[in-house]
Order: sequence, then C-alpha cells, then structure tokens
Amino acid sequence: MRIMGLDVGSKTVGVAISDPLGWTAQGIEIVKIDEEKKEFGLVRIAELAKEYEVEKFVLGLPKNMDNSIGFRAEASIAYGDLLEKELNIPVEYVDERLTTVQAEKMLINEGNVSRKKRKKVIDKLAAVILLQNYLDSH
Repeated sequence: MRIMGLDVGSKTVGVAISDPLGWTAQGIEIVKIDEEKKEFGLVRIAELAKEYEVEKFVLGLPKNMDNSIGFRAEASIAYGDLLEKELNIPVEYVDERLTTVQAEKMLINEGNVSRKKRKKVIDKLAAVILLQNYLDSH
C-alpha cells in the first residue's frame, strides 16, 4: 500500500510518496495550482495516484500555533474533501505546523541551497517531512 503526502498551498501542492512497505517517503514533484481560479491540479494528482497505486492521501493540516483551525487549515480540509469526492481515495490529516520552516532550515543548513532554488523544492520537501512523520507514527 502506498500513501501520498500532500503539502497544499494556495499556488502549489508538494507531493511525496511512500515506498510500497510504508517505511520511507520520497519527494515526487510540485503541482502548480491556483486556489483563486479554482484550479486544483486534480488531473495531475489523479495521474500520480494511479501511477503509484495510492490507497490513501495524507494532507498537511496547517493549524495555528494555539492548535486552532484557521483559513489555511480550512483550505486544506476543502482540498482533501475534493480529493475524496473526485478520486474516491481516503484522506487523513496530519498536523504540519512548522514543516515548511523545518524544510527551509534543512535546505539552508544542510544543503546550503540558495533562496531561488529553495523556492523550487521547499513544498516537495515539506510533503516528504509530513509524510515521513506520518509513517513514523504509524
């Protein structure tokens, strides 16, 4: 069973996939979306889900630091509802507070990656972190 991790933003969705045994997460790509125009990249997500035989999506839930649900978390839940409805694959949510910060620190401290290059990969790395956290806890 493969699980797909998604880090959903307003302009991009970082995508990661588990190995078949569910031990490790690898980044796949960043799917461009446009929340304002209601373009959610579902065709590409569906293609990837089929290619990797995905049985579950894990979406990051960007809660506020006080553990409340804000606008971004509501947008992630709406995206998850859309995925379940359109692709008929179950969605589970994981607290993703600070995963993007963690990803950025990794790229700066361990990879010495320039700001321009970080913008191109940070969402994918955040998806890897949130999926790996999920896999480690299950």
